[in-house]
Amino acid sequence: LLVGIHYAVQVLRPRFGYGADVGGRSTPWIVGGVVVLAIGGLLAAVATAWLAHTRVPGVLLAGLGFLFIGVGVGASGTSLLVLLSRRVRAERRAAAASTTWLMMIMGFAITAGVAGHFLDPYSPERLIAVMGTTALIAVALTVLATAGLEGPAAVVEPAHREPAVPFREALEEVWQEQEARRFTIFVFVSMLAFSAQDLILEPFAGAVFGYTPGESTQLAGLQHAGVLVGMLLVGGLARGGRSRERNGLLLGWIVGGCIASALVLFALAIAGTVGPAWPLDLTVFALGIAVGGFSVAAIGSMMGLVRAGRERREGTRMGLWGAAQGIAFGLGALVGTAAIDWTRQVFDAQAIAYSVVFAAEGVLFLVSAWLAVWVEQAGGSKHALSGSPGGDLALDKV
Repeated sequence: LLVGIHYAVQVLRPRFGYGADVGGRSTPWIVGGVVVLAIGGLLAAVATAWLAHTRVPGVLLAGLGFLFIGVGVGASGTSLLVLLSRRVRAERRAAAASTTWLMMIMGFAITAGVAGHFLDPYSPERLIAVMGTTALIAVALTVLATAGLEGPAAVVEPAHREPAVPFREALEEVWQEQEARRFTIFVFVSMLAFSAQDLILEPFAGAVFGYTPGESTQLAGLQHAGVLVGMLLVGGLARGGRSRERNGLLLGWIVGGCIASALVLFALAIAGTVGPAWPLDLTVFALGIAVGGFSVAAIGSMMGLVRAGRERREGTRMGLWGAAQGIAFGLGALVGTAAIDWTRQVFDAQAIAYSVVFAAEGVLFLVSAWLAVWVEQAGGSKHALSGSPGGDLALDKV
């Protein structure tokens, strides 16, 4: 339920993006979001200590902490992507997406390693101290990293700025844009397919292939390694070249990544019936490469497409897609695990249950590939995802 709170508040992302649109700047929302996130993390740590002594107040404080975490992630993450789309040249957007994602994963690894070291020997007081120190470092790094990023070029002079419209009207304007609406549907379906396998892959390895908890955790690490390979591969190949060729490659990676992910999920469905003889490690690594390449290409295209339609709506547009992603992630985790329970009751066999669910996720990825082409068709002569001969200016208009 606490994780569900984090995903539920992602519906506020369009409102955060709208705030950045009205103010003309993204960095205040990035810094403010990280401050709220840091407070939420600290509250969650205090709640963990409370739970050992007083149940109800601890649960309530934990709920408040995770609410802050969700709000902070939504505000900072949405504004960061908007800032990237505004300040990064079109030919570098895929590489920028790869770099950003890699830095995030490196941050996970470094923080987990260092914090884990200082958490031993564990005590509730040590947990709060480590979390408080981590929160302060995160806020300090964010302030230093964003200092000077938005110079005068990023601010629209008041005389030339459009009059602010109410949030609901701004959101309706964005939803009326065919490309933005179709891309929202694509993000939701593809992220649903992406997230549905996340919580069932390790139990699948244990139930069908006899992996121990440690081995299944290593399997998840292997998948993440594949994701990094896919991201680096697409981020490198999508750089340079003419606008039309470069962005045609992005669309190709989106469609190809979705199809490849579907094929690997179908292979996992077969693996469930074959059993331990199947090369599970190699299959999971291939799944990581496929989803990693697809993800970077989709983010790179999102950074170009966010400037489509009405000007000064980049934040609202990005927030809409972020909300679709957050809802899909939360729903995917729920649907994926619930589907396993339901299919086990129907087929009375774990292996077949996992095979049916993996196959269904593969179908969702095939639908996502079709939706990517559907979004491209919405651009017409502007070539929403595949670029146009008009160069970077044309990219900015799609």
